[in-house]
Amino acid sequence: MKRRDMLAGVAGLLLGAGLPVRARQGEDRMTLDKPHEEWAALLPAPAYAVLFEEATERPGSSPLNHEKRDGTYVCAACYLPLFSSETKYDSGTGWPSFFRPLPDALGTKTDWKMILPRTEYHCARCGGHQGHVFDDGPPPTGKRYCNNGVALRFVPEGEPLPSLRT
Repeated sequence: MKRRDMLAGVAGLLLGAGLPVRARQGEDRMTLDKPHEEWAALLPAPAYAVLFEEATERPGSSPLNHEKRDGTYVCAACYLPLFSSETKYDSGTGWPSFFRPLPDALGTKTDWKMILPRTEYHCARCGGHQGHVFDDGPPPTGKRYCNNGVALRFVPEGEPLPSLRT
């Protein structure tokens, strides 16, 4: 069975169950199409503001800045794994920073809110805003994925990843 056929079957089951899921045209990945009101009911207000209103948390306010254990950082909304702890580093910016996301975990768009263009990135599954990527990171990528801590949830190595939230 081809991956595309399997994903189409899963989408059919989910749609039959009444869950709001859609496949982006030309992609095999399933994405959530949940109304923002539903996300607001599931998330703490600060996380909702960052993820679905593109707010920014205060620098230095996230406990994830000091997280040093091995594990996985997942989207705080849908629990899609986004970053491995192996790619986290202290950028000195006050936000959790990573030099590489997990494969197919993020989408990007141009953000003009600061007048000059920046690259905003978001969860590829639920579309939740995570942060911005810059070209001043360490080797091997030279990238700095500057993430809002409230948009992430840390899962220590050895603990099961949470089921993807739909």
